[in-house]
Amino acid sequence: MPLRFELDDLTRPEVIRLLEEHLEDMYAASPAESVHALDVGALKVPGIAFWSAWDDTELVGCGALKSLGEGDLELKSMRTTVAARGRGVATALLRHLIAQSREAEGRRILLETGSDDFHAPARRLYSRNGFSECPPFGSYVLDPNSVFFELSL
Repeated sequence: MPLRFELDDLTRPEVIRLLEEHLEDMYAASPAESVHALDVGALKVPGIAFWSAWDDTELVGCGALKSLGEGDLELKSMRTTVAARGRGVATALLRHLIAQSREAEGRRILLETGSDDFHAPARRLYSRNGFSECPPFGSYVLDPNSVFFELSL
């Protein structure tokens, strides 16, 4: 499936809705203190690049890269629509974000995701694409509700 990836300004209603659904799911799956997903306002800051993924005119996913400095990038807000699940969208989106990281001469990509069953497909996706578990990074702390991954570029 050929997807179109757009560096997004976070103003389209369908993109905002997808991010709102993402936050709702994160708060439903994890205790509030373990939710590290960003809302639209927090994604609109310098140092974060956000992409939307489209299949023709249908929004199918999104993801962001946050610069942590020294060549480290954090993967944020990785999400596919319910209708797009099982169609390879998440893999294509992740590979796009990895390519963008390499193009920006990133050193590694880091991420935090949940440790519960809801997040199991995400953990499998990251593992299948070369990410390995790592200790908490940045301001993260050990949390039984979180799993941390890294990919050296």
